[in-house]
Amino acid sequence: MARTDLSHTLHDRFEQNVIPLIDDAYTLARHLLRDEHDAQDVVQDAYLRAWRFYASFRGGDERAWLLTIVRHCCYTWRRGRRDATRVAFDEERHGTDAGGHYAADARAIDESERGHLSAALDRLPQEFREVLVLRELQELSYKEIAGVTGVPVGTVMSRLARARERLRRVLKRTA
Repeated sequence: MARTDLSHTLHDRFEQNVIPLIDDAYTLARHLLRDEHDAQDVVQDAYLRAWRFYASFRGGDERAWLLTIVRHCCYTWRRGRRDATRVAFDEERHGTDAGGHYAADARAIDESERGHLSAALDRLPQEFREVLVLRELQELSYKEIAGVTGVPVGTVMSRLARARERLRRVLKRTA
């Protein structure tokens, strides 16, 4: 196969399998960085890195592979911007629209609850927030989370249990 054909096939596979995962990448970055604009920048950087190394991807779960890259980019970003001012994620302003299917009161209640949950999630330590986002929002398996975070499955399970308990306590205190 000619080099241009290989490059074209690689590009097509990347476009079909990795580009559609951008919402998952952004969700993880937004929760890890707690800033909409930083998350957008990190996702862009992660996609550039993913494209650069896609030819060496040996198969497997592209979603877990991409989220691993996003996670590493987030940590690199945070180390480089420790002194930067952070803007808290505001679900009402930055969240997705419910599509107009709810009555105004129901939408306001829903937005309030999501904001409350988002604020509680932000109070958790990084390693707990990370596994909760990967499991509950990204719906990754324990094995996939272990691959993304680089820790054993048992550690993922214990972090999830502790994260859920801490989240429950935070939500109970703020209710």
